[in-house]
Amino acid sequence: MTVICKEINQVEFRLKEDHDFTWLKEYGKVFEVFDQQTSGNICFGITKDNTRYFLKYAGASTLNFEGYPQEAIYHLKKSVKIYDDINHPSLIKLIEHGPISNGYVVVYHWRDGESLHSHMKYSKEEKYTNPESPNYRFNRLSMDNKLKCLETIIELHLEVVEKGYVAVDFYDGSLMYDFSKNDLVICDIDMYNKGPFINDMGRMWGSSRLMAPEEFNRGELVDEVTNVYLLGAMSFDILGNSRNKVKDEWQASESLYEVAKKAVQNDRRLRYQSVKEFHIAWSDARKKM
Repeated sequence: MTVICKEINQVEFRLKEDHDFTWLKEYGKVFEVFDQQTSGNICFGITKDNTRYFLKYAGASTLNFEGYPQEAIYHLKKSVKIYDDINHPSLIKLIEHGPISNGYVVVYHWRDGESLHSHMKYSKEEKYTNPESPNYRFNRLSMDNKLKCLETIIELHLEVVEKGYVAVDFYDGSLMYDFSKNDLVICDIDMYNKGPFINDMGRMWGSSRLMAPEEFNRGELVDEVTNVYLLGAMSFDILGNSRNKVKDEWQASESLYEVAKKAVQNDRRLRYQSVKEFHIAWSDARKKM
């Protein structure tokens, strides 16, 4: 594979093919580039008039995207309405968007934090074992802070459901954590979709350990009950082990474990039938701690 090395404001990044980024000067000075996403977007940290912004751009041939730039442009354009519709304080805020150069750009307010899926710096193993890794440090937060993070995720998805969406491709790469403020930031819900809908892909986008069975099978219903599974799996991810979802590795109370366990039943009929129902059971279990 051909790799093109580029530099803007002494910040280096790489692409499969050369691409014109002179238009970035209109937005300010680049201080950071995120060039290894699998989404087809390349992202920039920009500063202008002492204010920081986060830019997503689709249209360039990025290193880890297996599709065509037009596909990335389509999905980035589609994501704009999601951020318009959902207004949770933990979610990054959209400022503007539009076509530019040979692609499409979306601008958000900058939020401080470290990605819990720092794949550019740490291997899959180091992500969990390197003491410098954000994921490693996040896993060693206090129980109160972990439960606070889960509450934030659940509350966001209550709004997601209220606005008629279904979560797709939500995992730790969708999260940043500001360790100085003990603040969780949700930074990527680009693939969320209006629902319910029928899975027409087979295996959908996402991290296998957090995906419900219906997200692997073409022709199956994907809906709010699918997102109940997601929230249960995220509970295991933060409080236990989302790969095997066993009680032995669960760190919180037994009552919370029982709620998470019910949420991740393979038989969707045995799960909670709404995010609200899950949240009520989760809240009741927390009161018993």
